Amino acid sequence: MANRWNLPDLGFGAGLRTVHFQHILAEWPAVDWFEILSENFLDTGGRPAYVLDLTAERYPVAMHGVSLSVGSTDPVNFEYLRKLKALAGRTKARWISDHLCWTGVAGINTHDLLPMPYTDESLRHVAERVRTISDYLERPLFLENPSTYLEFAESTWTEWDFLAELTGLSGCGLLLDVNNVYVSSFNHGFDPFEYVDRIPVDRVVQIHLAGHTHKGTHILDTHSDHVVDPVWELYRRVYQRMGGIATLLEWDDSIPSFDTVHAEALKARWYRTMPQQEARSAA
Repeated sequence: MANRWNLPDLGFGAGLRTVHFQHILAEWPAVDWFEILSENFLDTGGRPAYVLDLTAERYPVAMHGVSLSVGSTDPVNFEYLRKLKALAGRTKARWISDHLCWTGVAGINTHDLLPMPYTDESLRHVAERVRTISDYLERPLFLENPSTYLEFAESTWTEWDFLAELTGLSGCGLLLDVNNVYVSSFNHGFDPFEYVDRIPVDRVVQIHLAGHTHKGTHILDTHSDHVVDPVWELYRRVYQRMGGIATLLEWDDSIPSFDTVHAEALKARWYRTMPQQEARSAA
């Protein structure tokens, strides 16, 4: 099913990480596309910039950030946006994404993706900031659902309904992180299938998959392992409902070889096409 911007299904991608630079330059692996962490390249020259330029010549690139702080009450950081826009031009980025969260206050970055209250007031606030940011970037902004470990008692919206309403008010699109849906559903006790079933189909342009760390009483979104079966089944549900969407495998801690990461990303192809029992065996 087409998204409203007619952006393509890029296939199955991986994050461009420094530990894989040598392998990528030597092998130019048959990965469909790369996602870059925007902050890793905004103020960086030398070898990282060199590798990025060569990569962007050969593969589609999408940008994913962690510092936009769209939920913050601080003023919008136009210097950050200037750098973001320049990087998008340099890499010919297919799109720019960040998270539905805030990352600090009074100009201090906590380097964490902090949860928001889901209220009418915060909805209007975020929608206005998204419109401002999109106007400056001269392109739509895509927001990812975060993994969270606490909720605000004052929230009057579910996260999925908040996101759905936000897309209409602001014109933004969505990066649907299936692992984050599962992590938060365990931590907060909601139905992850209801979550993905309520997300507007035409607003999703990218999907994230990742591994996590199960602590028994809660799950941490660590991106440090293989994707677990329940997350794959949730991904299958998304595909059945939405069709093919650019899918990215995140592996950011205890990172194995590029071939291992790529093989994990390609499991998504099996979950799109294989019967349920066979797909479980393949994983």
